[in-house]
Amino acid sequence: MNAELIVFILYLIFMLSIGVYFFIKSRGTGEKEYFLGGRKMGPWVSALSAGASDMSAWVLMGLPASIYAFGIGQSWIAIGLAIGYALSWIFEAPRLRRFSIAADDSITLPQYLTNRFKSSSKVLQILCAVIFLVAYTIYAASSVKACGTLFHTVIGIDATLAMYIAAAIIVAYTFMGGFSAVCWTDFFQGLLMLGALLIAPIFALGLINGGQGQMTVQALGEANPDYWNFFPDWQTVVSGLAWGLGYFGMPHIIIRFMSVRSDKDLKKSARIGISWNVLIILFSVAAGCIGHLFLGEVSDSSTVFIQMVRTIFPAVISGILLSAILAASMSTADSQLLCASSAFASDVYKPVIRKNQSTDREMFWAGRYVVLIIAIIAVLIASNPNSGTIMGLVENAWGIFGAAFGPAILLSLFWKRFTFKGAVAGILVGAVMDIVWLAFIGLGVYEILPGFVAGLIAAVIVTLLDKEPAPEVQALYDRAVSDEME
Repeated sequence: MNAELIVFILYLIFMLSIGVYFFIKSRGTGEKEYFLGGRKMGPWVSALSAGASDMSAWVLMGLPASIYAFGIGQSWIAIGLAIGYALSWIFEAPRLRRFSIAADDSITLPQYLTNRFKSSSKVLQILCAVIFLVAYTIYAASSVKACGTLFHTVIGIDATLAMYIAAAIIVAYTFMGGFSAVCWTDFFQGLLMLGALLIAPIFALGLINGGQGQMTVQALGEANPDYWNFFPDWQTVVSGLAWGLGYFGMPHIIIRFMSVRSDKDLKKSARIGISWNVLIILFSVAAGCIGHLFLGEVSDSSTVFIQMVRTIFPAVISGILLSAILAASMSTADSQLLCASSAFASDVYKPVIRKNQSTDREMFWAGRYVVLIIAIIAVLIASNPNSGTIMGLVENAWGIFGAAFGPAILLSLFWKRFTFKGAVAGILVGAVMDIVWLAFIGLGVYEILPGFVAGLIAAVIVTLLDKEPAPEVQALYDRAVSDEME
């Protein structure tokens, strides 16, 4: 336990050192540098940062727990995510980078959606910021909860205390280094996550083949007749595939598309990112299946990866591999906090509250206060025993982001006729339908699907009822598309 604790401490010091480095390096730079890294991110950093900010602790604890508890049918979540991630890199990323530059060099998602329509209205920016603050608080709570579970299981310290410590460290390096620090920490964390998920299931499978597993494939099938059923019911299949829709509207992921320094690097980033994503998801599913065979029955399915690693490897190695859970939690939480911070500072505080009278320093501190407030509320949610599972928290936040922003972003990139009012309607209806479906309807179908469809229909209908975009808006679209052709 002492060896694992020392490894955890060294890892956390390394993450903080990255924040200090970029704090010193970026002093005196503007908001574009702090919130978007100056659009200078290379292909490897962009790809692994996008992946790591996506794959929070749910990929090491939540998804393996679902596979462990409910069977191989939960793999449809992995399939949906792999398809959605690939499509977002191939079709959405190139256009979003070009359109965000054409739209007055936008540095945040709400800013892009407003500038895309040459609108002076702040309605869309405020609406986006409100959704960001609510959804990111829930999302960050899942990452903080995972840190608490990890430290409590491995070291035995109080889970709530561990949550506060993890949140303080995440806030510290997000405060200091901004987007560059977040991306570079995500890069190293992405490598660590991939290594841990490759190593642990492979070693466990080797021990199972050597006769050291607690269960056989046949025994597991007899204990749970539906465990190996790949098609348990249509709701599971449809809901699993629907997870992929989230990528088209996930702000902390698609903002990486906007930060890549060139179209050439973007293509390389796509290849790296898609490959990384497929490997991570594949071995996350393997961790759940193999973990059940290797460990047998465990009291808390969310700890299956932790217990598998600690059973197989000596303390120092297990400490390194379990640091991947810290990596997964922190790489997502820091991205979410920064994205919420940028949305508030750039899209609400500066243009609405201060009427563009604020200095960069004042705006940065406004954003940092938002980071601190979200982190505190996230810890309070995570420490509540009734807050739900890690996977459940992620599912709720993922659904509202995908349903609200996915249709509006896609239509803004691929439909010249699309209007500002259509975007507002799509975001609002998508978010409301997602919440209403979750709270009152359900029917065994993941709420992102009806939310996405409702948002898409609302955006199209309102656009068609609205007058055509102004000539300068259509010219912006043509200019961005022509850059793509070149």
